[in-house]
Amino acid sequence: MALLDLPAKAREVADRVIAEESARRRHLVITLSGSHAYGFPSPDSDLDIKASHAAPASGFLGLSAPAAAADRLEVIDGVEIDYTSNEIAPVVAGILGGNGNYIERVLGELILATSPEHEELSPLVSASLSRRVHRHYRGFGRSQRIAFEESDKPTAKKLLYVLRTALTGTHLLLTGELLVDLNETAPQYGYADAVELIEAKRAGERVVLPAALRDAWLGRLDPLFATLDDARARSALPEEPPNADALEAWLVALRRPELGALGAV
Repeated sequence: MALLDLPAKAREVADRVIAEESARRRHLVITLSGSHAYGFPSPDSDLDIKASHAAPASGFLGLSAPAAAADRLEVIDGVEIDYTSNEIAPVVAGILGGNGNYIERVLGELILATSPEHEELSPLVSASLSRRVHRHYRGFGRSQRIAFEESDKPTAKKLLYVLRTALTGTHLLLTGELLVDLNETAPQYGYADAVELIEAKRAGERVVLPAALRDAWLGRLDPLFATLDDARARSALPEEPPNADALEAWLVALRRPELGALGAV
């Protein structure tokens, strides 16, 4: 899917928000995340816009460091926007720590805006992937599972997020490939019948699962997480990122021209 597949109004609002936020900060990459990226958007799904930006290098020379993040949550012409951008230094540090949110932000497929710096960064991030990602996907998936199990109105969306997270982590550990679309991962790992949940979710964000369907899926969550844990044990990825120095060198090179213009280097 690409942004052009969105309804005209949603495209218009997304373009407007990106233009406004790009006037405020230097984006390196902007991606569309959430249900649209995961393969189960519904007509009332929000636009989950995730970005990474480079703050002015001069801001790091004084007493007050630039803000680490910028957020925007609002409804514009009936379209719900959830925009977040993080400064690139904590993004790179998070990637080295195995943070899947930041990895998906750099390597995600639904790119709304890119830059030459992002094109340089992407292969470095791919080369940095390690078994540290297991902790992120295991922990995030567990929190989503608890939210689903404890809900008095368990929705298809909550369950799909559990499946998406665990299977993205499984696939990443086994292959080194980032794949976030559940329509692609579910059939590969024995969950092809998740299509029933996807169809339910596409009818609306708050569609509640029938009790029998909920109970049937509850019994399959332990094996789902066992698959994720087994993927860590059999992973093709190294234990630690092998190129932390290269990522740090990229970050320094990103800042250096601006600092040089200020006479700082």
